[in-house]
Amino acid sequence: MKTTGQVYSYLRFSDPRQAIGSSADRQLAYAASWAAERGMALDATLTLKDEGLSAYHQRHVKQGALGVFLRAIEDGRIASGSVLVVEGLDRLSRAEPLHAQAQLAQIINAGITVVTASDGREYNRAGLKAQPMDLVYSLLVMIRAHEESDTKSKRVKAAIRRQCEGWVSGSFRGVIRNGKDPQWVRLTAEGWELIPERVAAVKRALELYRLGLGAGRAANIMHEEGFQLTEGGISGLQIYRTIKLPALRGVKRLSLEGEDYELEEYYPRVLSDAEWSDLQHLAGQRLRRRGAGEIPGIITGVGLAYCGYCGTALVAQNIMKRRRVDGSIADGNRRLHCTSYSKNGGCSAGGSCSVVPVEQALLKFCTDQLNLQRLMQPSDDGQAIHRQLVNARAAVAKITGQLGKVTDALLADESGAAPLSFVRKARELESQLRDAEQSVSTLEYEVGSMSAGAGQPVQAERWADLAIQVDAGDYGARESVRQLVMDTFSRIVIFMRGVDAADRKGQFIDVQLFSRTGQHRLLRIHRKTGEWVASEDWD
Repeated sequence: MKTTGQVYSYLRFSDPRQAIGSSADRQLAYAASWAAERGMALDATLTLKDEGLSAYHQRHVKQGALGVFLRAIEDGRIASGSVLVVEGLDRLSRAEPLHAQAQLAQIINAGITVVTASDGREYNRAGLKAQPMDLVYSLLVMIRAHEESDTKSKRVKAAIRRQCEGWVSGSFRGVIRNGKDPQWVRLTAEGWELIPERVAAVKRALELYRLGLGAGRAANIMHEEGFQLTEGGISGLQIYRTIKLPALRGVKRLSLEGEDYELEEYYPRVLSDAEWSDLQHLAGQRLRRRGAGEIPGIITGVGLAYCGYCGTALVAQNIMKRRRVDGSIADGNRRLHCTSYSKNGGCSAGGSCSVVPVEQALLKFCTDQLNLQRLMQPSDDGQAIHRQLVNARAAVAKITGQLGKVTDALLADESGAAPLSFVRKARELESQLRDAEQSVSTLEYEVGSMSAGAGQPVQAERWADLAIQVDAGDYGARESVRQLVMDTFSRIVIFMRGVDAADRKGQFIDVQLFSRTGQHRLLRIHRKTGEWVASEDWD
Protein backbone atom coordinates (compact mmCIF):
# COMPACT_ATOMS: atom_id res chain seq x y z
CA MET A 1 0.00 0.00 0.00
CA LYS A 2 1.35 3.40 -0.97
CA THR A 3 1.52 6.26 1.53
CA THR A 4 1.44 10.03 1.02
CA GLY A 5 4.66 10.57 2.92
CA GLN A 6 8.16 10.64 1.42
CA VAL A 7 11.50 9.10 2.28
CA TYR A 8 14.39 11.28 3.46
CA SER A 9 17.98 10.22 4.00
CA TYR A 10 20.16 11.84 6.69
CA LEU A 11 23.94 11.56 6.68
CA ARG A 12 26.24 12.90 9.40
CA PHE A 13 30.01 12.73 9.89
CA SER A 14 31.68 14.40 12.89
CA ASP A 15 34.91 14.48 10.84
CA PRO A 16 34.55 15.35 7.11
CA ARG A 17 37.21 12.72 6.34
CA GLN A 18 34.68 10.06 7.33
CA ALA A 19 32.67 10.98 4.23
CA ILE A 20 35.47 9.58 2.07
CA GLY A 21 34.52 6.04 1.11
CA SER A 22 31.41 4.08 0.25
CA SER A 23 29.29 4.45 3.42
CA ALA A 24 27.41 7.48 2.12
CA ASP A 25 26.71 5.83 -1.26
CA ARG A 26 25.68 2.64 0.53
CA GLN A 27 23.17 4.47 2.75
CA LEU A 28 21.70 6.43 -0.17
CA ALA A 29 21.33 3.19 -2.13
CA TYR A 30 19.65 1.57 0.86
CA ALA A 31 17.22 4.51 1.22
CA ALA A 32 16.36 4.40 -2.50
CA SER A 33 15.83 0.63 -2.38
CA TRP A 34 13.73 0.85 0.78
CA ALA A 35 11.53 3.56 -0.78
CA ALA A 36 11.13 1.66 -4.07
CA GLU A 37 10.10 -1.56 -2.33
CA ARG A 38 7.30 0.31 -0.55
CA GLY A 39 6.24 2.45 -3.48
CA MET A 40 7.48 5.68 -1.92
CA ALA A 41 9.54 8.52 -3.37
CA LEU A 42 13.01 9.46 -2.09
CA ASP A 43 12.91 13.26 -1.58
CA ALA A 44 16.19 15.12 -2.17
CA THR A 45 14.80 18.66 -1.87
CA LEU A 46 15.94 18.88 1.76
CA THR A 47 19.72 18.43 1.81
CA LEU A 48 20.15 16.29 4.91
CA LYS A 49 23.92 16.04 5.17
CA ASP A 50 26.07 17.25 8.06
CA GLU A 51 29.83 16.95 7.67
CA GLY A 52 32.11 17.94 10.54
CA LEU A 53 29.23 18.63 12.96
CA SER A 54 29.21 16.88 16.32
CA ALA A 55 26.11 15.07 17.59
CA TYR A 56 27.67 15.02 21.09
CA HIS A 57 27.63 18.82 21.28
CA GLN A 58 24.38 19.04 19.26
CA ARG A 59 25.97 21.23 16.59
CA HIS A 60 24.16 19.22 13.91
CA VAL A 61 20.89 20.49 15.43
CA LYS A 62 22.01 24.05 16.20
CA GLN A 63 23.86 24.66 12.94
CA GLY A 64 23.18 21.79 10.58
CA ALA A 65 20.71 19.97 8.38
CA LEU A 66 19.09 17.92 11.15
CA GLY A 67 18.06 21.15 12.85
CA VAL A 68 16.47 22.26 9.57
CA PHE A 69 14.61 18.95 9.35
CA LEU A 70 13.31 19.22 12.94
CA ARG A 71 12.09 22.78 12.31
CA ALA A 72 10.41 21.56 9.12
CA ILE A 73 8.56 18.98 11.25
CA GLU A 74 7.45 21.71 13.67
CA ASP A 75 6.26 23.85 10.74
CA GLY A 76 4.24 20.97 9.30
CA ARG A 77 6.33 20.74 6.12
CA ILE A 78 7.08 17.04 6.65
CA ALA A 79 3.95 14.97 6.07
CA SER A 80 2.83 12.32 8.53
CA GLY A 81 3.75 8.93 7.15
CA SER A 82 7.16 10.07 5.96
CA VAL A 83 10.35 8.10 6.65
CA LEU A 84 13.80 9.23 7.80
CA VAL A 85 16.62 6.80 6.95
CA VAL A 86 19.82 7.01 9.04
CA GLU A 87 22.89 4.78 9.35
CA GLY A 88 22.21 4.27 13.06
CA LEU A 89 20.56 6.02 15.98
CA ASP A 90 23.96 7.41 16.99
CA ARG A 91 23.88 9.48 13.78
CA LEU A 92 20.83 11.31 15.17
CA SER A 93 22.29 12.12 18.55
CA ARG A 94 25.11 11.38 20.97
CA ALA A 95 23.76 13.74 23.61
CA GLU A 96 22.68 12.65 27.09
CA PRO A 97 20.28 9.69 26.68
CA LEU A 98 17.14 11.43 27.96
CA HIS A 99 17.74 14.35 25.61
CA ALA A 100 18.51 12.02 22.70
CA GLN A 101 15.37 9.95 23.30
CA ALA A 102 13.24 13.11 23.50
CA GLN A 103 14.63 14.11 20.11
CA LEU A 104 13.73 10.69 18.66
CA ALA A 105 10.25 10.96 20.25
CA GLN A 106 9.74 14.37 18.58
CA ILE A 107 10.25 12.76 15.18
CA ILE A 108 8.14 9.67 15.89
CA ASN A 109 5.28 11.65 17.48
CA ALA A 110 5.01 13.65 14.27
CA GLY A 111 4.01 10.42 12.52
CA ILE A 112 7.45 9.85 10.97
CA THR A 113 9.18 6.48 10.90
CA VAL A 114 12.93 6.30 11.62
CA VAL A 115 14.73 3.49 9.78
CA THR A 116 18.30 2.48 10.69
CA ALA A 117 20.21 1.19 7.67
CA SER A 118 22.82 -0.66 9.76
CA ASP A 119 20.31 -3.19 11.14
CA GLY A 120 17.06 -2.55 9.21
CA ARG A 121 15.08 -1.63 12.34
CA GLU A 122 12.04 0.64 12.09
CA TYR A 123 10.90 2.98 14.86
CA ASN A 124 7.37 4.40 14.75
CA ARG A 125 4.43 4.78 17.10
CA ALA A 126 2.63 1.62 15.98
CA GLY A 127 5.77 -0.50 16.14
CA LEU A 128 6.84 0.75 19.57
CA LYS A 129 3.32 0.20 20.90
CA ALA A 130 3.37 -3.40 19.66
CA GLN A 131 7.00 -4.04 20.72
CA PRO A 132 7.80 -1.82 23.77
CA MET A 133 11.22 -3.47 24.12
CA ASP A 134 12.30 -1.68 20.94
CA LEU A 135 12.07 1.54 22.94
CA VAL A 136 14.35 0.02 25.59
CA TYR A 137 16.74 -1.09 22.85
CA SER A 138 16.83 2.43 21.37
CA LEU A 139 17.63 3.85 24.81
CA LEU A 140 20.47 1.35 25.29
CA VAL A 141 21.91 2.33 21.88
CA MET A 142 21.78 5.99 22.86
CA ILE A 143 23.39 5.33 26.25
CA ARG A 144 26.26 3.49 24.56
CA ALA A 145 26.69 6.23 21.91
CA HIS A 146 26.78 8.94 24.58
CA GLU A 147 29.27 7.02 26.75
CA GLU A 148 31.56 6.47 23.76
CA SER A 149 31.51 10.17 22.85
CA ASP A 150 31.85 11.23 26.48
CA THR A 151 34.88 8.99 26.97
CA LYS A 152 36.44 10.23 23.73
CA SER A 153 35.76 13.85 24.73
CA LYS A 154 37.44 13.35 28.10
CA ARG A 155 40.46 11.72 26.50
CA VAL A 156 40.80 14.52 23.95
CA LYS A 157 40.47 17.19 26.63
CA ALA A 158 43.04 15.44 28.83
CA ALA A 159 45.46 15.27 25.89
CA ILE A 160 44.94 18.97 25.08
CA ARG A 161 45.44 19.86 28.75
CA ARG A 162 48.75 17.99 28.78
CA GLN A 163 49.81 19.81 25.63
CA CYS A 164 48.90 23.21 27.15
CA GLU A 165 50.76 22.45 30.36
CA GLY A 166 53.70 21.25 28.30
CA TRP A 167 53.69 24.50 26.32
CA VAL A 168 53.66 26.57 29.50
CA SER A 169 56.53 24.53 30.97
CA GLY A 170 58.47 24.57 27.70
CA SER A 171 58.46 20.79 27.17
CA PHE A 172 56.01 20.82 24.21
CA ARG A 173 56.11 22.91 21.04
CA GLY A 174 53.70 21.12 18.71
CA VAL A 175 50.35 22.11 17.23
CA ILE A 176 47.38 22.14 19.62
CA ARG A 177 44.16 21.25 17.84
CA ASN A 178 41.64 23.23 19.83
CA GLY A 179 39.69 26.36 18.94
CA LYS A 180 40.03 28.52 15.86
CA ASP A 181 43.33 29.84 14.60
CA PRO A 182 43.54 33.46 13.37
CA GLN A 183 42.92 34.16 9.70
CA TRP A 184 46.31 35.80 9.18
CA VAL A 185 48.42 32.64 9.81
CA ARG A 186 48.83 29.31 8.05
CA LEU A 187 50.41 26.07 9.15
CA THR A 188 53.42 24.83 7.19
CA ALA A 189 55.86 21.98 7.68
CA GLU A 190 58.09 24.41 9.62
CA GLY A 191 55.24 25.70 11.80
CA TRP A 192 52.98 28.74 11.75
CA GLU A 193 53.77 31.56 9.36
CA LEU A 194 52.14 34.93 8.66
CA ILE A 195 50.12 35.51 5.50
CA PRO A 196 51.46 38.89 4.29
CA GLU A 197 48.27 40.17 2.61
CA ARG A 198 46.14 39.23 5.63
CA VAL A 199 48.59 40.87 8.05
CA ALA A 200 48.45 44.02 5.93
CA ALA A 201 44.66 43.96 6.23
CA VAL A 202 44.85 43.53 10.02
CA LYS A 203 47.28 46.44 10.38
CA ARG A 204 45.09 48.65 8.18
CA ALA A 205 42.03 47.77 10.30
CA LEU A 206 43.91 48.66 13.50
CA GLU A 207 45.14 51.90 11.96
CA LEU A 208 41.58 52.98 11.12
CA TYR A 209 40.41 51.93 14.58
CA ARG A 210 43.08 54.11 16.22
CA LEU A 211 41.83 57.03 14.13
CA GLY A 212 38.43 56.60 15.75
CA LEU A 213 36.48 55.24 12.78
CA GLY A 214 33.52 53.00 13.50
CA ALA A 215 33.92 49.39 12.40
CA GLY A 216 31.31 49.69 9.65
CA ARG A 217 32.96 52.69 8.05
CA ALA A 218 36.43 51.14 8.42
CA ALA A 219 35.19 47.96 6.71
CA ASN A 220 33.79 50.00 3.81
CA ILE A 221 37.08 51.86 3.39
CA MET A 222 39.07 48.63 3.47
CA HIS A 223 36.72 47.01 0.97
CA GLU A 224 37.29 49.94 -1.41
CA GLU A 225 41.04 49.62 -0.89
CA GLY A 226 40.95 45.91 -1.71
CA PHE A 227 41.79 44.50 1.73
CA GLN A 228 40.43 41.16 2.97
CA LEU A 229 40.52 39.69 6.49
CA THR A 230 39.03 36.37 5.37
CA GLU A 231 38.16 34.60 2.14
CA GLY A 232 34.69 36.09 2.48
CA GLY A 233 35.96 39.67 2.53
CA ILE A 234 35.65 41.96 5.54
CA SER A 235 32.93 43.18 7.90
CA GLY A 236 32.66 45.55 10.83
CA LEU A 237 32.05 42.65 13.21
CA GLN A 238 35.30 41.02 12.09
CA ILE A 239 37.21 44.22 12.93
CA TYR A 240 35.71 44.46 16.43
CA ARG A 241 36.53 40.79 17.11
CA THR A 242 40.07 41.11 15.76
CA ILE A 243 40.90 43.99 18.11
CA LYS A 244 40.38 41.74 21.14
CA LEU A 245 42.31 38.70 19.86
CA PRO A 246 45.47 37.99 21.92
CA ALA A 247 46.76 36.16 18.83
CA LEU A 248 47.82 39.63 17.64
CA ARG A 249 50.68 39.41 20.14
CA GLY A 250 51.30 35.73 19.41
CA VAL A 251 49.17 34.22 22.19
CA LYS A 252 46.79 31.28 21.77
CA ARG A 253 44.01 31.48 24.33
CA LEU A 254 41.77 28.52 25.06
CA SER A 255 39.53 27.25 27.84
CA LEU A 256 39.05 23.66 29.02
CA GLU A 257 36.19 23.01 31.45
CA GLY A 258 36.55 26.41 33.08
CA GLU A 259 40.37 26.40 33.14
CA ASP A 260 41.93 29.11 30.95
CA TYR A 261 45.30 28.86 29.19
CA GLU A 262 47.31 31.59 27.48
CA LEU A 263 50.12 30.08 25.42
CA GLU A 264 52.75 32.75 24.85
CA GLU A 265 54.59 32.93 21.50
CA TYR A 266 52.36 30.24 19.95
CA TYR A 267 51.81 32.28 16.76
CA PRO A 268 54.13 34.74 15.00
CA ARG A 269 53.54 38.23 16.39
CA VAL A 270 51.72 41.02 14.60
CA LEU A 271 51.98 43.48 17.53
CA SER A 272 54.56 44.05 20.26
CA ASP A 273 53.46 43.97 23.90
CA ALA A 274 53.50 47.78 24.01
CA GLU A 275 51.39 48.05 20.85
CA TRP A 276 48.95 45.46 22.23
CA SER A 277 48.69 47.37 25.52
CA ASP A 278 47.96 50.62 23.67
CA LEU A 279 45.32 48.89 21.55
CA GLN A 280 43.52 47.42 24.57
CA HIS A 281 43.63 50.81 26.29
CA LEU A 282 41.84 52.31 23.28
CA ALA A 283 39.36 49.43 23.19
CA GLY A 284 38.54 50.01 26.86
CA GLN A 285 37.43 53.59 26.22
CA ARG A 286 33.82 53.35 25.14
CA LEU A 287 33.73 56.92 23.76
CA ARG A 288 36.65 56.44 21.37
CA ARG A 289 34.41 55.72 18.41
CA ARG A 290 33.15 58.70 16.49
CA GLY A 291 29.44 59.34 16.21
CA ALA A 292 27.25 59.22 13.15
CA GLY A 293 27.55 62.95 12.40
CA GLU A 294 29.11 64.11 9.15
CA ILE A 295 31.70 66.31 10.91
CA PRO A 296 33.61 64.47 13.66
CA GLY A 297 33.62 66.39 16.93
CA ILE A 298 36.96 67.29 18.49
CA ILE A 299 35.79 68.07 22.03
CA THR A 300 32.24 66.70 21.96
CA GLY A 301 31.05 63.11 21.97
CA VAL A 302 33.99 61.99 24.10
CA GLY A 303 32.49 62.60 27.55
CA LEU A 304 34.82 65.50 28.42
CA ALA A 305 32.95 68.77 27.67
CA TYR A 306 30.75 70.29 30.42
CA CYS A 307 28.87 73.53 31.00
CA GLY A 308 30.75 75.78 33.45
CA TYR A 309 27.52 77.15 34.94
CA CYS A 310 25.50 74.02 35.74
CA GLY A 311 27.95 71.16 35.24
CA THR A 312 25.87 69.19 32.72
CA ALA A 313 27.26 67.82 29.48
CA LEU A 314 27.73 69.89 26.35
CA VAL A 315 26.71 68.42 23.02
CA ALA A 316 27.31 69.45 19.42
CA GLN A 317 24.73 70.38 16.83
CA ASN A 318 25.65 70.90 13.20
CA ILE A 319 22.86 72.71 11.35
CA MET A 320 23.33 70.84 8.07
CA LYS A 321 20.34 72.47 6.33
CA ARG A 322 22.09 75.84 6.29
CA ARG A 323 24.97 75.01 4.00
CA ARG A 324 26.79 77.55 1.89
CA VAL A 325 26.64 77.32 -1.89
CA ASP A 326 29.87 75.28 -1.91
CA GLY A 327 28.37 72.80 0.56
CA SER A 328 30.36 73.98 3.59
CA ILE A 329 28.81 74.98 6.91
CA ALA A 330 29.23 78.44 8.41
CA ASP A 331 31.05 78.58 11.76
CA GLY A 332 27.94 79.93 13.45
CA ASN A 333 25.96 76.85 12.41
CA ARG A 334 28.26 74.46 14.23
CA ARG A 335 27.03 74.89 17.79
CA LEU A 336 27.72 73.80 21.36
CA HIS A 337 24.59 73.27 23.47
CA CYS A 338 24.14 72.91 27.22
CA THR A 339 21.81 69.91 27.62
CA SER A 340 20.29 71.28 30.82
CA TYR A 341 19.53 74.65 29.22
CA SER A 342 18.02 73.15 26.06
CA LYS A 343 15.74 70.89 28.15
CA ASN A 344 14.80 73.60 30.69
CA GLY A 345 16.78 71.74 33.31
CA GLY A 346 17.80 74.73 35.39
CA CYS A 347 20.80 76.27 33.60
CA SER A 348 20.04 79.97 33.10
CA ALA A 349 23.34 81.03 31.56
CA GLY A 350 24.43 78.24 29.20
CA GLY A 351 22.47 78.36 25.99
CA SER A 352 24.68 77.75 22.98
CA CYS A 353 27.70 79.13 21.16
CA SER A 354 29.80 78.30 18.13
CA VAL A 355 32.15 75.38 18.75
CA VAL A 356 34.61 76.61 16.09
CA PRO A 357 36.49 79.26 18.16
CA VAL A 358 36.87 76.77 21.02
CA GLU A 359 38.34 74.14 18.66
CA GLN A 360 40.64 76.70 17.06
CA ALA A 361 41.93 77.95 20.41
CA LEU A 362 42.48 74.42 21.72
CA LEU A 363 44.51 73.47 18.66
CA LYS A 364 46.61 76.64 18.80
CA PHE A 365 47.25 76.18 22.53
CA CYS A 366 48.42 72.58 22.17
CA THR A 367 50.64 73.23 19.15
CA ASP A 368 52.82 75.44 21.36
CA GLN A 369 55.51 73.25 22.92
CA LEU A 370 55.81 75.33 26.08
CA ASN A 371 52.06 75.27 26.71
CA LEU A 372 51.90 71.53 26.17
CA GLN A 373 54.93 70.93 28.40
CA ARG A 374 53.34 72.84 31.27
CA LEU A 375 49.98 71.20 30.75
CA MET A 376 51.38 67.67 30.80
CA GLN A 377 53.78 68.19 33.71
CA PRO A 378 52.45 66.13 36.64
CA SER A 379 51.18 68.53 39.30
CA ASP A 380 52.63 66.38 42.08
CA ASP A 381 55.25 64.40 40.16
CA GLY A 382 52.56 61.84 39.37
CA GLN A 383 51.99 60.88 43.00
CA ALA A 384 48.21 61.21 42.71
CA ILE A 385 48.00 58.71 39.82
CA HIS A 386 50.44 56.38 41.58
CA ARG A 387 48.24 56.48 44.71
CA GLN A 388 45.20 55.73 42.57
CA LEU A 389 47.05 52.80 41.02
CA VAL A 390 48.03 51.43 44.45
CA ASN A 391 44.42 51.71 45.61
CA ALA A 392 43.12 50.09 42.42
CA ARG A 393 45.50 47.14 42.80
CA ALA A 394 44.46 46.79 46.43
CA ALA A 395 40.83 46.72 45.31
CA VAL A 396 41.63 43.91 42.84
CA ALA A 397 43.35 41.92 45.61
CA LYS A 398 40.43 42.47 47.99
CA ILE A 399 37.77 41.43 45.48
CA THR A 400 39.87 38.42 44.42
CA GLY A 401 40.03 37.32 48.06
CA GLN A 402 36.29 37.73 48.52
CA LEU A 403 35.60 35.81 45.33
CA GLY A 404 37.92 33.03 46.50
CA LYS A 405 36.01 32.68 49.76
CA VAL A 406 32.66 32.49 47.95
CA THR A 407 34.08 29.96 45.48
CA ASP A 408 35.45 27.82 48.32
CA ALA A 409 32.04 27.89 49.99
CA LEU A 410 30.36 26.79 46.76
CA LEU A 411 32.84 23.93 46.28
CA ALA A 412 32.42 22.83 49.90
CA ASP A 413 28.68 22.41 49.44
CA GLU A 414 28.40 18.66 48.84
CA SER A 415 24.66 18.82 48.23
CA GLY A 416 25.24 20.21 44.75
CA ALA A 417 22.48 22.76 45.32
CA ALA A 418 24.33 25.95 46.23
CA PRO A 419 22.20 28.76 47.66
CA LEU A 420 21.11 31.20 44.96
CA SER A 421 22.45 34.09 47.05
CA PHE A 422 25.97 32.59 46.86
CA VAL A 423 25.77 32.26 43.10
CA ARG A 424 24.53 35.84 42.73
CA LYS A 425 27.30 37.10 45.02
CA ALA A 426 29.91 35.27 42.94
CA ARG A 427 28.60 36.83 39.73
CA GLU A 428 28.51 40.26 41.36
CA LEU A 429 32.12 39.90 42.52
CA GLU A 430 33.22 38.69 39.08
CA SER A 431 31.69 41.84 37.55
CA GLN A 432 33.40 44.05 40.15
CA LEU A 433 36.70 42.28 39.51
CA ARG A 434 36.50 42.96 35.76
CA ASP A 435 35.84 46.67 36.43
CA ALA A 436 38.68 46.87 38.97
CA GLU A 437 41.12 45.16 36.59
CA GLN A 438 40.11 47.57 33.84
CA SER A 439 40.80 50.48 36.21
CA VAL A 440 44.26 49.09 36.97
CA SER A 441 44.97 48.69 33.26
CA THR A 442 43.94 52.29 32.54
CA LEU A 443 46.01 53.72 35.39
CA GLU A 444 49.04 51.64 34.41
CA TYR A 445 48.72 53.05 30.92
CA GLU A 446 48.61 56.61 32.25
CA VAL A 447 51.62 56.03 34.49
CA GLY A 448 53.47 54.59 31.51
CA SER A 449 52.55 57.59 29.39
CA MET A 450 53.98 59.97 32.00
CA SER A 451 57.15 57.90 32.25
CA ALA A 452 57.51 58.07 28.47
CA GLY A 453 57.52 61.86 28.70
CA ALA A 454 54.19 63.16 27.42
CA GLY A 455 54.51 66.64 25.98
CA GLN A 456 57.80 65.99 24.22
CA PRO A 457 58.50 68.10 21.11
CA VAL A 458 57.28 65.34 18.81
CA GLN A 459 53.87 65.49 20.52
CA ALA A 460 53.57 69.24 19.93
CA GLU A 461 54.64 68.71 16.32
CA ARG A 462 51.87 66.16 15.90
CA TRP A 463 49.31 68.66 17.22
CA ALA A 464 50.69 71.26 14.78
CA ASP A 465 50.56 68.92 11.77
CA LEU A 466 47.01 67.87 12.56
CA ALA A 467 45.92 71.49 13.13
CA ILE A 468 46.97 72.33 9.56
CA GLN A 469 45.02 69.37 8.20
CA VAL A 470 41.94 70.24 10.27
CA ASP A 471 42.06 73.80 8.96
CA ALA A 472 42.11 72.35 5.44
CA GLY A 473 38.90 70.42 6.16
CA ASP A 474 40.41 66.95 6.58
CA TYR A 475 37.87 64.92 8.58
CA GLY A 476 40.37 62.11 9.14
CA ALA A 477 42.65 64.61 10.90
CA ARG A 478 39.72 65.69 13.10
CA GLU A 479 39.33 62.07 14.21
CA SER A 480 43.05 61.91 15.06
CA VAL A 481 42.79 65.12 17.10
CA ARG A 482 39.81 63.60 18.89
CA GLN A 483 42.11 60.79 20.07
CA LEU A 484 44.75 63.29 21.25
CA VAL A 485 42.12 65.24 23.19
CA MET A 486 41.09 62.08 25.06
CA ASP A 487 44.73 61.22 25.81
CA THR A 488 45.52 64.75 27.03
CA PHE A 489 42.48 65.97 28.96
CA SER A 490 40.31 64.57 31.73
CA ARG A 491 37.73 67.37 31.57
CA ILE A 492 36.98 70.51 29.52
CA VAL A 493 34.69 73.06 31.21
CA ILE A 494 33.24 75.80 29.00
CA PHE A 495 31.70 79.10 30.13
CA MET A 496 29.91 80.23 26.98
CA ARG A 497 29.36 83.81 28.26
CA GLY A 498 32.56 84.14 30.24
CA VAL A 499 33.19 83.05 33.81
CA ASP A 500 30.94 85.67 35.40
CA ALA A 501 28.21 85.42 32.70
CA ALA A 502 27.39 89.08 33.26
CA ASP A 503 26.91 89.86 29.60
CA ARG A 504 25.08 87.29 27.45
CA LYS A 505 26.48 89.05 24.38
CA GLY A 506 30.01 89.27 25.71
CA GLN A 507 33.03 88.91 23.44
CA PHE A 508 34.67 86.02 25.25
CA ILE A 509 34.25 82.32 25.91
CA ASP A 510 36.19 81.05 28.93
CA VAL A 511 37.48 77.45 28.86
CA GLN A 512 39.05 75.46 31.69
CA LEU A 513 41.36 72.68 30.53
CA PHE A 514 42.05 69.88 33.04
CA SER A 515 44.89 67.58 31.97
CA ARG A 516 45.23 63.91 32.88
CA THR A 517 48.34 64.79 34.89
CA GLY A 518 46.37 67.05 37.27
CA GLN A 519 47.23 70.43 35.71
CA HIS A 520 44.64 72.96 34.62
CA ARG A 521 44.65 76.09 32.47
CA LEU A 522 42.02 78.75 31.88
CA LEU A 523 41.78 80.22 28.38
CA ARG A 524 39.83 83.34 27.40
CA ILE A 525 38.76 82.98 23.79
CA HIS A 526 37.45 85.71 21.50
CA ARG A 527 34.22 84.28 20.14
CA LYS A 528 34.67 85.89 16.71
CA THR A 529 38.35 85.33 15.96
CA GLY A 530 39.22 82.30 18.06
CA GLU A 531 42.24 84.15 19.45
CA TRP A 532 42.99 83.32 23.06
CA VAL A 533 44.96 84.41 26.11
CA ALA A 534 45.78 82.26 29.14
CA SER A 535 44.60 83.26 32.62
CA GLU A 536 48.11 84.27 33.72
CA ASP A 537 48.23 86.77 30.84
CA TRP A 538 44.93 88.48 31.57
CA ASP A 539 44.94 92.14 32.45
